[in-house]
Amino acid sequence: MTSDLEVSALAINVTIPQELRWTDTRRGEVFELTTLNIRLLPDGHLATKAYGRPVGGGRGAYVSFPVPDKPELAALVVGAAGRAGALWAAHRGLG
Repeated sequence: MTSDLEVSALAINVTIPQELRWTDTRRGEVFELTTLNIRLLPDGHLATKAYGRPVGGGRGAYVSFPVPDKPELAALVVGAAGRAGALWAAHRGLG
């Protein structure tokens, strides 16, 4: 029965450790990327986008950025996905 349930999204948000953060520019504004959104795709692969705040302050737009292809960031993504899986598997039902 539960295998027939359609789960439309599995996503987690992970804080990027300070030493792995980077900056990127969008629409002339520099952002420091501080959070990863990691999604589990239907085929079992992971997809990720980075989000952050304008370096100059203010609210800024909620805009996604690509994640650089760096081994330490890939390890963060894989580690976070594994940790999230363990947390989900150990859930204690509705509180």
